[in-house]
Amino acid sequence: MDGRNKYYVITITLIATLGGLLFGYDTAVISGAEKSVQAYLIESQGLSSIVHGITTSSALIGCIIGGLISGVLATSFGRKRSLQFAAILFFLSALGSGYPEFLFFKRGEPTIGLLLMFNFYRIIGGIGVGLASALSPMYIGEVAPANIRGRLVSLNQFAIIFGMLVVYFVNWGIAHGQTIEWINEIGWRRMFVSEVIPAGLFGILLFLVPETPRYLALKNKEEKALQILTKINGKEVAHAIMKDIKESLKQHTSERLFSFGKKVIVIGILLSVFQQFVGINVALYYAPRIFESMGAAKDASMLQTVIMGFVNVVFTVVAIFTVDNWGRKPLLIVGSAGMAVGMFAIAGLAFYDIIGISTLVFMIVYTASFMMSWGPITWVLISEIFPNKIRGKAVAIAVAAQWAANYLVSSTYPAMMEYSGAMTYSIYGIMSVLSLLFVWRFVPETKGRTLEDMEALWEKK
Repeated sequence: MDGRNKYYVITITLIATLGGLLFGYDTAVISGAEKSVQAYLIESQGLSSIVHGITTSSALIGCIIGGLISGVLATSFGRKRSLQFAAILFFLSALGSGYPEFLFFKRGEPTIGLLLMFNFYRIIGGIGVGLASALSPMYIGEVAPANIRGRLVSLNQFAIIFGMLVVYFVNWGIAHGQTIEWINEIGWRRMFVSEVIPAGLFGILLFLVPETPRYLALKNKEEKALQILTKINGKEVAHAIMKDIKESLKQHTSERLFSFGKKVIVIGILLSVFQQFVGINVALYYAPRIFESMGAAKDASMLQTVIMGFVNVVFTVVAIFTVDNWGRKPLLIVGSAGMAVGMFAIAGLAFYDIIGISTLVFMIVYTASFMMSWGPITWVLISEIFPNKIRGKAVAIAVAAQWAANYLVSSTYPAMMEYSGAMTYSIYGIMSVLSLLFVWRFVPETKGRTLEDMEALWEKK
């Protein structure tokens, strides 16, 4: 691949990763706003902590829906058009979440109806997140050359974490120097509305990217597919890849989900479930509250969240530069071990009521271990392990399972913490150990393989 081809594939990859940035932005914006939403919409009406947990996690309901429908949309309308639809949903959700009173309610008068409308807009954004979480890595995986595919798909995770870091800064900037009353009345609204800028940019830039060659070939648009493959890989390599794609589509005319066996589907689902059961989104969604529980002031807790965001970015970069050299399995195993150490240490500190810098250190050990492994590598594997014919459907099921697991973990966290912090963090530590054993025993190494090689990989099993 010459410099010109490389520049082209990196450009379209970066545009696709804006879906990941919005994924991170939308899911993390709640971290700065959730206490104000609790005060404005929940406590003001005398509602319980269960309602708070459901409201904080309501976008995840949309994420499950988005994940489930991503396969149908990707297969029927293409990867590109489906991402454009996700961009529209992000835009509408940002405006609606910031001003849920639009048309039907009076500002300054929180009601059950207003709470439901807020959740409705968050669910719309969640559908966008669910679509982007499945389609952005799928898109990148289908356009990227095999030798740098892991690195390029990992850029999507970098974009997710960068989106979270950006919104941590945005939330901190909005809250800094303001009174709690102002934040609870106006500040949280601005946090949500700020998402319209990246959402609008994503929607516009998507007009500049092509549809993926694998999708075009699937729809019998082979000439167009070859043109894009040539632009990405050069003429000689493009013809070889096109030959493999046609062969893979010819060998398996069935698009049934289990036409390659159940094992590949189960492994994809378990990769997704373990990525969430280790508890990462508890650290991301409730970060300021966690740091406040350690004794930090509100401004300081937001700042510590920003520091954690920087750590997340740095260790995601580590994954980007090692995934195509070390392979997928070693990174996942090392990451699981690091997460187990971090979570069991936090559980021990919580048991003895020790709060302070040590808790922050082990939280960073935990999140850094996740960001260099399960964060990016899960998306890499989900984008590449499924054969061409079933990729749309299989990715949709894996992603929907991931968001369902995410919702379960995030919505139960407040109630679990009320019962026992030590028990809660110990459960996440146990899940980290189980994730290590699962990868070691069942997950195949896919480094350097073409997407068409995956069919042979699963046919042998």
